Amino acid sequence: IEGSRAEDPALGELFADWGLPTPVSIAQVASVPGMTVIGSGGVRTGLDAAKAIALGASMVGLAYPFLEAATRSADAVIEVIDRIVQELRVAMFCVGAASVDALSRTPLLGPSGPVGGSAEAPG
Repeated sequence: IEGSRAEDPALGELFADWGLPTPVSIAQVASVPGMTVIGSGGVRTGLDAAKAIALGASMVGLAYPFLEAATRSADAVIEVIDRIVQELRVAMFCVGAASVDALSRTPLLGPSGPVGGSAEAPG
């Protein structure tokens, strides 16, 4: 992505697999006691935000969806905000989380079953 922004696709391709994906980083850092984790980088939707919180992020940062909408109009930004909030609420409903705190305690399932963390049901 950064290579495309710099109009140098070859440079972007060279660094395409550089670093850790955001979900992996969140899960690793969230295991450090007393750490406040801010999930950002590639977060584009309310579902992405829900996943970041469930993985251990204390809060989530988004920029691109708002900046892209801002190039169109203030009303477009408001529409994006409403959409992201709706997506987050639907994701929370789907896992039975009545609050962001409950979402942060949602048991995670991977292809092989439960993934680390708490096995308690969200409240």
